[in-house]
Amino acid sequence: MNTKKFSLDEWLAYQFNIHSQSIDLGLERVAVVAQRMGIEDMPCPVITVAGTNGKGSTIAFLQSIYTAAGYQVGTYTSPHMLRYNERICIAGRECSDDILCESFTRIERARAEVPLSYFEFGTLAALDLFMRATALDVVLLEVGLGGRLDAVNIIDPDVAVVTSISLDHTDWLGEDIESIGYEKAGIFRTNVPAIFGNRNLPRSIADHARSLSAPLYVLGQQFDYQCEKSSWSWQSQKQSAKTLPPPGLFGPVQYQNAATALMVVELLESQLKVTSEEQSQGLGKASLTGRYQHVPGAIETLLDIAHNEDSAKQLAHSLSTTFCKGKTHLVLGMLADKDIARVVENLSEVVDYWYLCGLHVDRGALIARLKTDFTAVLPKTKAQTFNDVTAAYAAAETAADSLDRIVVCGSSYTVAAFLTEHGNRIN
Repeated sequence: MNTKKFSLDEWLAYQFNIHSQSIDLGLERVAVVAQRMGIEDMPCPVITVAGTNGKGSTIAFLQSIYTAAGYQVGTYTSPHMLRYNERICIAGRECSDDILCESFTRIERARAEVPLSYFEFGTLAALDLFMRATALDVVLLEVGLGGRLDAVNIIDPDVAVVTSISLDHTDWLGEDIESIGYEKAGIFRTNVPAIFGNRNLPRSIADHARSLSAPLYVLGQQFDYQCEKSSWSWQSQKQSAKTLPPPGLFGPVQYQNAATALMVVELLESQLKVTSEEQSQGLGKASLTGRYQHVPGAIETLLDIAHNEDSAKQLAHSLSTTFCKGKTHLVLGMLADKDIARVVENLSEVVDYWYLCGLHVDRGALIARLKTDFTAVLPKTKAQTFNDVTAAYAAAETAADSLDRIVVCGSSYTVAAFLTEHGNRIN
């Protein structure tokens, strides 16, 4: 097929069509194509971030801190909300359609007979564009799924971060925390610093770091944080930071992610100097769509991509610790391969009215499945059902009064559907 004149949308459709599996873990194929393209280790420090939850937030803090310090930052994240271009940013700007298409053309030429998945195309494009960028100072890579066999793992990091471990993607990563921990720890390298940004350290992560002689920095052990009324503090074995501003991302869990980012900054301080003022500025200015995000309007609306048991617990905690005079209305749309029942269970204590909605994507859970799983957990609780996010939110908005709040959650696709309709309220 002649792909020379493909638009970005045509390229993305092509990538889906030529590879039957949207998820195809393994490094051999992507490594072969990377070698053909001359993609090797980055010419600047690389921070690779894996974890069940908190990856995007940790990268957002790092990007904001290093930008505040005057560095040129390359970021590769997934999934995107509204535009594919969001995935690959250089110096705070999304790569244009033309630049992405040019990179896809180079990848297509290099791959020849080698099959690549949609995610592998995107990963190679990010690495290709970072290699070609002038004067990049640091690259931030978010693992897509797992770690050990994720396409991002063809690049050796200068610091490897695992933000948290909980049950998700069990079909691919294993049925228990230790198995998942082993897969995530696959981004660790011999003698390279590794960070675990949670207090509950799986043995598999500790064992893997030890086997590689990789120094391991664990939240609550080698570094920690304390929250005050209007500020917070952070300390490691080397230094401390007092009266830090509240993180730009809202919710109690964001202190944990911000603390993890500060540990990264300390470990790379010999290569990337950052002053305490720049750290504070970066922490306070960090932003990320769909992480306990407030939407302006007559009725308070919150967006959160919480999509698994652990993130639902975090969302419930945030809601329970954020004052609301009225009732909480929750719009929930999820993917079919997620544990819908556990998400409902963990949110049940903080929700007054439920609005279940379908997601019109390949993996979207049907309304019947949502209602079945919901009823299994809350048989005596009424839930309204809707064809899509727009209809569900409209119903919640009609039912809510000025003292209430509406939460839209369950998936990045749920948040994206809201933003497609109401994004002008944010911009």
